[in-house]
Amino acid sequence: MLERLFEGAIWNSRFIVVLAVIFGLLGAIILFIVASMDIWDVAINTYQVILHIIPHPDHFHENVVAGIIGAIDLYLIAVVMFIFSFGLYELFISDIDQAEGQNGSKLLAIHDLDQLKDKIAKVIIMVLIVSFFKKVLHTDFTTPLEMLYFALSITLLAIGLSFLSKVGKH
Repeated sequence: MLERLFEGAIWNSRFIVVLAVIFGLLGAIILFIVASMDIWDVAINTYQVILHIIPHPDHFHENVVAGIIGAIDLYLIAVVMFIFSFGLYELFISDIDQAEGQNGSKLLAIHDLDQLKDKIAKVIIMVLIVSFFKKVLHTDFTTPLEMLYFALSITLLAIGLSFLSKVGKH
């Protein structure tokens, strides 16, 4: 009797994961809103420059691209939060019936912890690549050696993405 009560308590303690699911979803929603507002700010600023409401600033094009890339970065992190929340829910609480149905997404179907880690790792690597691209936009290359390093880093990223695309495929 005591064993059954104890095991029931241990088993039901898994529902504490609901906190991570709820706040992970909340974090994802916040990130989507912030990224959308960043895009909106870029659009408004671009509109004002096009209509000559404000003067054309230095490095305007780089700033527009950097703003959009920054928003993409936030969107990707929000996707990580969604995948994390859905995965935790499916692993610890219950399968999501709508995800399994006709309108379901295989992207969010998580069946074990390794799958969850793999999906999150792939998105995190994409976030790092986007962040790298954002930093490169504001970098001035002055010597041929710096340009060589830049070309080498692009090559290594491409090779890494190639390997990443093959992970998990049979």
